[in-house]
Amino acid sequence: MASKPPKGDPVQDAPQVAPPQHAAAGLPAIGHTLRMSRQQMGVRRTARTLLKVNQKDGFDCPGCAWPEGDKRHVAEFCENGAKAVAEEATLRRVTPEFFAAHPIADLATRSGYWLGQQGRITQPVYAAEGADRYEPVSWERAFSIIAEELNALGSPDEAVFYTSGRTSNEAAFLLQLFAREFGTNNLPDCSNMCHESSGSALTETIGIGKGSVSLEDLHRADLIIVAGQNPGTNHPRMLSALEKAKASGARIISVNPLPEAGLERFKNPQTPQGMLRGAALTDLFLQIRIGGDQALFRLLNKLVLETDGAVDEDFVREHTHGYEEFAAAARAADWDETLAATGLERDEIERALRMVLASERTIVCWAMGLTQHKHAVPTIREVVNFLLLRGNIGRPGAGVCPVRGHSNVQGDRTMGIFERPAAGFLDALDKEFGIVSPRHHGLDVVRSIQALRDGRAKVFFAMGGNFVAATPDTEVTEAAVRRARLTVHVSTKLNRSHAVTGTRALILPTLGRTDKDVQRGGRQFVTVEDSMGLVHASRGNLPPASPHLLSEPAIVARMARAVLGGASATPWEDFEADYATIRDRIARVVPGFEDFNARLAANPGGFALPHAPRDERRFPTRTGKANFTAAPVEYPEVPEGRLLLQTLRSHDQYNTTIYGLDDRYRGIRNGRRVVLVHPEDARRLGLADGAYTDLVSEWTDGTERRAAGFRVVHYPTARGCAAAYYPETNVLVPLESTADVSNTPASKSVIVRLEQSPSA
Repeated sequence: MASKPPKGDPVQDAPQVAPPQHAAAGLPAIGHTLRMSRQQMGVRRTARTLLKVNQKDGFDCPGCAWPEGDKRHVAEFCENGAKAVAEEATLRRVTPEFFAAHPIADLATRSGYWLGQQGRITQPVYAAEGADRYEPVSWERAFSIIAEELNALGSPDEAVFYTSGRTSNEAAFLLQLFAREFGTNNLPDCSNMCHESSGSALTETIGIGKGSVSLEDLHRADLIIVAGQNPGTNHPRMLSALEKAKASGARIISVNPLPEAGLERFKNPQTPQGMLRGAALTDLFLQIRIGGDQALFRLLNKLVLETDGAVDEDFVREHTHGYEEFAAAARAADWDETLAATGLERDEIERALRMVLASERTIVCWAMGLTQHKHAVPTIREVVNFLLLRGNIGRPGAGVCPVRGHSNVQGDRTMGIFERPAAGFLDALDKEFGIVSPRHHGLDVVRSIQALRDGRAKVFFAMGGNFVAATPDTEVTEAAVRRARLTVHVSTKLNRSHAVTGTRALILPTLGRTDKDVQRGGRQFVTVEDSMGLVHASRGNLPPASPHLLSEPAIVARMARAVLGGASATPWEDFEADYATIRDRIARVVPGFEDFNARLAANPGGFALPHAPRDERRFPTRTGKANFTAAPVEYPEVPEGRLLLQTLRSHDQYNTTIYGLDDRYRGIRNGRRVVLVHPEDARRLGLADGAYTDLVSEWTDGTERRAAGFRVVHYPTARGCAAAYYPETNVLVPLESTADVSNTPASKSVIVRLEQSPSA
């Protein structure tokens, strides 16, 4: 039987700390999975649900975007995927009685953990102007409120339509279609906060802003470099791919400021040997200083250039542009500067070089540790330079692998959720629907917050997600959102964003991935795109949490009808009744989706989208070739007495969703307000293990941003670096501190001072 939600917030003021672990998964992962699943779903529902996760006739995990192979294991999920499923398929319910008992001011005092534990929202609710709590509202009235506010705007660009990565292809396509028919490209999404830097760098250098490898490529690689990524917590099923690669002879270099258990040893819970002994994964751990990755790859490129026969000259000559300028910059790389920027020893880099030179097929994987810095885009360009030098793009077992964090974040962008759409996409959209899309660029996440803050945006609509908890500069962001005339959140469960409202506020409850979706045209399914460009169906199998829920496509279709009225010739009712009609339109607008419905029917496991660099070594860039680049080397410089802070997830967390209060692999239990500091740095700053400190960030605007009451944990971080969990530390990230080109918040390089705190 499922357990009831907590009545009060748990006390987190005395976290328990033990030594970090050195292996991931195994029996503890199984036990944790079953315990949390039983608490949320009960035993029978757990079995019914988990056995359908990531199956060809089941639903796509609402967690990460890691792909599945054609042959699926009966338990094709990881511990954190099971947590995500359990949270969505929970038997707990948030009813109108809950909202009557909890004013918005009360919700605002609650932790994200407590809010999420309350269960699924069962009815649409509305907070009118001046109201102190949400009350039930009919769907018809909810859509009329949205129409009132949108149609009263002075310009369509005063509306912002945000999308979370969980949104299906069908819903995302409809949302961007509605927004553009309404008249705006204000379509920020969670990519703006994570892999926007990857997309910017890859589009410029290889012509497509996606990874170029498949699962099979990982299995065939000679060398895999995992940089700025913690797959053991954030993409646990990736560990199985790394294990298989190791068994085939691959070597692995991990580049990270923190040692992570999942990259040390993986105890595969699906095999007896894995459970008992596990597999060592990392052959070389480069414990790099935060933000030193560009300098590392630049020096490796210099050393490759200096090695006779190491450059793939045929590939460089036939397929690349800009080599001479790049080579000149790389040859100027300086050992002393690199060692200072990276914190590494010379012999560590030389060992890495030997592994690089011994590899004929190399893959570089990365995540937020590379993308959330001021110099993130040049860093990823340098990674591309590194791969181009030895011809490691466009051949089996080699390529770029940006590991996406949310299950359809890549698909949403493919469907047109982008504030800077390509002219060709808009041309195709306009031709198909007989509309005139706006051609000026819209607002990304950071610029949307600035527009809300400055009164230039007045309606905020979120398709999923937890906007105020995911974004930087918490106090600024929350004040900005509260200036909106209307905030609308399409959600399955409660989160912090529901407690930060505009003058009027709506929560529209929707079906989740696990829910059966039946419309006028019969039972429906949706589709998603994984991190490696494979598109497949997702079919929920559980009765919906409430008869009052609408699907995401239905919500967009009804909103469009209410707002656009008879002026729209788009068949919104047909789209709601039968999602196949949406896919027919996608097939005529989005390249690579031709015969969409027929291909899904013929390929139950899905199909791969075309990728010119991978498939034919063709690079659709402005030069027609893969572009070498030659940006100056950058790395954060930290004043004396300060540390460089990176924000990160705990193991009991997925993005802003907090499943529990432990970070098992790092030895943290019963609390999240901890800061990990190297023992020598802590002693230099006079901070004993167990002391309490306030984290104060320093930025050029002189504003004091403070996160109070963090327990100091002496931890083997890179020297001069610190780490703490978000969203608690998002308050420290200045809104204007962003990556060049991509405008992604620089959440991985925050200069902080630590001030003694009386908290205990």
